[in-house]
Amino acid sequence: MATARDYVKLHFIVFLWGFTAILGKLIEIPSLEMVFYRCLLAAVGMLVFIFYTRAPLKIPPVEIFRLLLTGCIVSIHWITFFGSARVSNVSVSLVGLATASLWTSILEPLSSGKKVKPIEVLLGGFVLVGIAIIFSVDFQYKLGFLLGVAAGFGAALFSVINSKMIARVPAATITFYEMTGACLATAAFFPVYAWGWADNGTLSLSPSATDWLYISILAFVCTVYAFTVMTELMKRISVFFIQLTINLEPLYGMIMAVMLFKEKEKMSMNFYIGSMIILSAVISYPLIKRYGGRSTKDEVKELR
Repeated sequence: MATARDYVKLHFIVFLWGFTAILGKLIEIPSLEMVFYRCLLAAVGMLVFIFYTRAPLKIPPVEIFRLLLTGCIVSIHWITFFGSARVSNVSVSLVGLATASLWTSILEPLSSGKKVKPIEVLLGGFVLVGIAIIFSVDFQYKLGFLLGVAAGFGAALFSVINSKMIARVPAATITFYEMTGACLATAAFFPVYAWGWADNGTLSLSPSATDWLYISILAFVCTVYAFTVMTELMKRISVFFIQLTINLEPLYGMIMAVMLFKEKEKMSMNFYIGSMIILSAVISYPLIKRYGGRSTKDEVKELR
């Protein structure tokens, strides 16, 4: 059973993740190289944590393989997310990411053989309406938004996978192997990236001192700490409720982005209307569940 402390932790983690797009915007090296270093530092940090806490590192080979593959999904998620912020702005990338709840409402029932819940489909429909409004004008950041939506799909996919894995593997162990898999997947893509996308065919693998500081925050605070706590919370809170709460990430991130970047974050009225429709799902979900006679607390029992 989830406690009030669990929900406070959940919102604190979402606040930290709302800050990641800003860090990604501040870091000067390209997205792919940034993700590589983030995953590398996170894997090393997680290994130290496991050694210090004596958490189990040895698990069945089949589980290691599954976690490494999930790490590939994490890599794609981060590359598309930070790439979205680079080609558009922080607000656009965060709103695209908010579609994760729509993807989760589809993927979670499919993964467990359950029926899709009407309330989740309804809220997913609100997300689609919000997206339609955003694109109803001459929206200059279409590529950035689509990359953000792709990042949202990746977030939903690895969250659903982790919700199943946490029943068999400790959270710290999951995070270590996934960060290792993400690091290896990113490195494996380097040759293709250098040939087709990198400036002058050269990778930017020499971060500045400031970049190292921001990447370290991404790795140790927003990844090692946040991923471990979030995965642990999946034992007591449903994936769909977590993804809906994660939709607050754009709200937190947009507020911080406007404070830091000011004019660069100003968008059309349609963008804000569509964004608020998407974010309204976070507030409406628990209220609708209570109105229907079922406490939100009952929702956390679904993974037990």
